[in-house]
This record gives sequence, structure tokens and C-alpha cells, in this order.
Amino acid sequence: MKYWFLLFVSISSIFGYAQSSPNRKAQTFFEKAGPYIEKLDYASAEQVLKSAVEADPLFQNAFTLLGGVYKAQKRYSDAKAAYQKALLINKNVAPEVIYGLAEMEFATQEYDQAKQHFNEFLLLDSSSERAKRARKYLMDCDFASLEIKKPVKYAPANLGNGVNTNDSEYFPALTADGETLVFTRLMNGNEDFWTSQFKNNSWNLATPLSANINTTRYNEGAQTISPDGKYLFFTGCNRPDGLGRCDIYVSHREGKDWGEPYNIGKPVNSEYWESQPAISPDGRTLYFISNRPSGSGGYDIWKSTITDDAKWGPAINLGLEINTIYDENTPFLHADGKTLYFSSDGWPGFGNKDIYYSRMDVGGKFQKPINIGYPINSFDDESGLIVSADGNTGMFSSNLKDGFGGQDIYSFGLPEIAKPMKVSYVKGIVRDKDSKKMIESNVQVIDLKSNNTVFDDYTDPETGQFLAVMPIGSNYLFNVNAEGYLFYSENFELKTGDINKPYQIEVYIEKIKQGGNVTLRNIFFDTNKFNLLPASIKELDLLIEFLNQNPTVDIEIQGHTDNIGDAKLNEKLSLNRANAVYEYLLKNNIEAKRLTFKGFGANKPIADNKTELGRKSNRRTSFLITKI
Repeated sequence: MKYWFLLFVSISSIFGYAQSSPNRKAQTFFEKAGPYIEKLDYASAEQVLKSAVEADPLFQNAFTLLGGVYKAQKRYSDAKAAYQKALLINKNVAPEVIYGLAEMEFATQEYDQAKQHFNEFLLLDSSSERAKRARKYLMDCDFASLEIKKPVKYAPANLGNGVNTNDSEYFPALTADGETLVFTRLMNGNEDFWTSQFKNNSWNLATPLSANINTTRYNEGAQTISPDGKYLFFTGCNRPDGLGRCDIYVSHREGKDWGEPYNIGKPVNSEYWESQPAISPDGRTLYFISNRPSGSGGYDIWKSTITDDAKWGPAINLGLEINTIYDENTPFLHADGKTLYFSSDGWPGFGNKDIYYSRMDVGGKFQKPINIGYPINSFDDESGLIVSADGNTGMFSSNLKDGFGGQDIYSFGLPEIAKPMKVSYVKGIVRDKDSKKMIESNVQVIDLKSNNTVFDDYTDPETGQFLAVMPIGSNYLFNVNAEGYLFYSENFELKTGDINKPYQIEVYIEKIKQGGNVTLRNIFFDTNKFNLLPASIKELDLLIEFLNQNPTVDIEIQGHTDNIGDAKLNEKLSLNRANAVYEYLLKNNIEAKRLTFKGFGANKPIADNKTELGRKSNRRTSFLITKI
């Protein structure tokens, strides 16, 4: 079947209404158009079709095909005029010509005329795939005619020649600190990953990603990078270890290089098409595109969450809250873990694929998608949007006129209404307290408000660094542990914050030894009370885990207060609080012979009791290693 069909209407439909021109010269020019179109040489096709209609001004078939050529070049006004001319010559045309005119009227924002012609088309064809699309266009006409009157601010800026070239660059992916960009570049028919660093207010000259990922034999593309920059999920097609035509792969970065990627397997991948992964900020849920059965129709957005045994769980369709009978693609979950951006041609829009966003409610369900607005969305396809962690900037690829060639990557200010929740991040490094060497360790960040783990991963084994993203407006438990070391406990609040001023920390952990002491900064009591508050449970469970991992270690639980109030009452309060921790450990199968407890009142301060901050530090629970 010839490529001409894709332009607008099938050749059989055209010739069913006007087989040829009586003008031999016009017919000769017309027949030359086909090979040009098949080679995507639209300029040459346009010239011979113009010559055809000059030779025969009533050559309806040539005007119809010329409309398709103009449409392929996104010259929608010219395409509309060509279709109008075809209809003026003879109203008894293929229904698809009326559809083509209606589509170009929609593209040029003549929505009333478009509705009229879509309805005319449906009188002639009510059951085809094109008829289904015509009904969708009627809905779009009503939507666009209102929303186009409420444009959003939109000023896309090219990322510059550090990133963009005369080849095509697309699918940007950005780390949470905004310092590393990974994107796909198409060169000589081969897709590979490239990366650029943001320094001195511009993007440095991009370099190819590791040869462990980029190959000469296969294409790599449609990638996402975890907020900390340690995991790269991407789409690989036609690989020998593939389950279907396209599967999702992952690579782990250690130090400066990336490890060998591997297929993440079932149940994410299947014998169908899986692509365009997007990872949640906690690294536990993967969103992706698939055309597997049991979806809503076409390509849908699915998700899979890591189970307790560290395997990907069943693939779950996001349902009709997000997916439609048409296609959804390019999902991107913001670092807030709540705001999903994606493209769809099934929701009301401005034509073809538009960008939408949806926010997750308190029950974990996504709300009805909202069109991001005009002129970000247009009649053309818009897709592949990502949003910076600060929520202010969107990035996408396009072939705008000011580009370097092909697709280029652009950034723009995100409309206020489409911005995600504010987030910040913890960035740090873990070292041995004595040697100051970097230590590979497990870092956990837990939201004490929701009891959800927002980060649970290991520091980079070479650099000891980590980065954890979290929403602003909560209180967090921060825990670091490594084999053979005492664990580290911290508590911090992110009531307000600026992602450009993240919470940065340098953690020093010491090896397990007799006399070692750890302050448990996430053990909470009401004022002058000794009943453990629910927010304490996570920290206590981490202490239990430490004791189970180190069965020869005995500890003394210690309670401390500030110097406000009666000294004897403070000693009694601190003893009762230490006992509360002791009792919790006993109830959770820690042997009594491994545990003792004491209350010291205000006798062992670690800060100045003259200030509120100092008194807060002195009100604490700790444990002492008494035996190893």
C-alpha cells in the first residue's frame, strides 16, 4: 500500500471519484507525484502537482493530493485551500476529502466550519475508524474554541549548541539537582544516549554515555533517570534477550561509569510492546507504555511496584482515570511523587496528541487529567514533557524554526496552574568517622507524617554520595547503616524550602565497639510523659533490625532531659522513657539479658541548656554498646 494513503486518503478512494485528467500533460505530472511522496520529497511532489493543476485547473484528484502534501509539510492553510478547491470542482467527492477539509479547518482554528464538515462526513461514513476520530474532533472543537481564548504564557528557549546539533535530540531526562541531562540523539540512523552537565549557567558540550549502554548494533532511547542519577531505565528494541519487540532495560551507575544494562523481565515486559519508562522518586514504582491486551485501547500507561522481595510486581493499568480508547504515551512522574505528566490523543484537546497533567489524591488515585493549555499544545503532536524538580521549568523536544536541525530540546517556564508540589532533597556523603574514607551504606528517609519510606538505597560505593528527594511540608526520619558500623539517626523538618538550597549533610559513622553511643533522634514523647508516640515506631524497628543483625551486641538504653523543672522528677521521667523503649524491645523478641536501661535526667547534656535549641538536643534517648 503506497505512502500516499498516510497523507490523507487512499488512492482507491480518490480514483473512485476522478480516475484521471483528460489532459495528458496534467496526468503525467500527477503520476510523477507518487514516487516523490514515497521518498518523503514533498517539495518535488508539490511542484509536479502544481504543474498538474496549472495544466488542468479542474483536476480534482490533483488538488486533493496536493492538500495531503501540504498537510505533511504542516502548511495547514494551504492544505485547507487545496481541499476547498477540490470540493468546488465537484461536491461528489470521496468522504475522506470532506474529512481532510474539516481537519485543516480545525488546524487553522476555524472550529465552527470544522464542526459543519465533520458532521457532513459522518452522514457519509458513520462506522469507520476515521468516523470514530471525527466524533473525537467534534468534542475537540467544543473544547478548543473555549480554551484557545485563555492562552498560557509560553516562551520556549533552545538549550543551545552544547546539547543540540544538526542531528535530532529528544527525550530529555534530568536529575533532581538539575545538574545532569541525559537525552537521546539520532545520528546516521542510530539512537544513542548523550549527557551534558549544567555549569556556569549553561549546558556543557554533550558527550556520549557509557559504551556499556550505547551500542552500534541496537537503538537505545526513551529513557528516564532516577532523581539521584544512579539508575537509567530505557527502551531497547529487537534485542536477543527481548520478550517482545521493545522492552524496558535498566543500568546502574557506580562512580563515573554505568554498568551493563539488563532486561527487567516479566511482569513489566511481555511479548507485546513496552517502552517510555518513568520512575517514581522513591525508585519503587515504574510507569511505562504498553499495548498489551486488557488495556483501555491502543497504547496505555501501566505501572509496576517493587515488592518486599525486591521484584517488580504485576503490571497494573492506570485505568480510565488516565487512559482512553486512543493512545497515551511519554509518562513522567514528577519528583513530588504525585503529579503525572503525559501525552494523549484521547482527552479533549487541540488536535492530535496534547500534553496533560494529573495529580494523585490522598487515596493514591490520579484525578481527571487537565490539558496543559494553548499554545503549549497545538494541532500538532506534543509529547515527551519533563519537569524540573523545582517545578518551574518544562523540557521537551521540537523542530521549531530557531533550531539547529531536526528535533532540538527546549525549555520553558511551566504555567503556574500546572506546577507540581514543592519538593527539596537531601544530598550528602557518608564517611568512616576515624579514617574519613567513603563508606557504602544504606540510607533511609521516612516521612513520619505518612509513615511512607521516601528513599531507601545505598550510597555510591566509590564516592559515598547519595541524593534523596522529598516533598516539602513534613517531618523526616533519616537513618544510615552499614555492616559493622553503628547506625546513624537524624530528624529534620522540611516545612518550607527551596530546592536550590537543599538539606546537605556529611555523615560520619563509627565502627561497632564497646562504649559506642548512638542518639535516637526519632523517639518521641509528649511533654512530661513517657508513653511512646506512634512516630517513634520506625526508629525503634530500625534499632531492632540492628540488634538482630548484630546478635552479640548488648546495649544500655539511656534517657535524658533538659534542666527545666525539678531534677529528681527529670531523672524519674528519663528513667521511665528509657524503660518504655526497653519494654518495646522485649515485646519484639529482643532478649532481656542483652538489655539494660538508665535515666540520667539533665546530668549528661550534649548542648547548652541556656537556649531552646540546646535544650531540645538534650531531650533525647540514646543507647550505649556495653558488650560486643
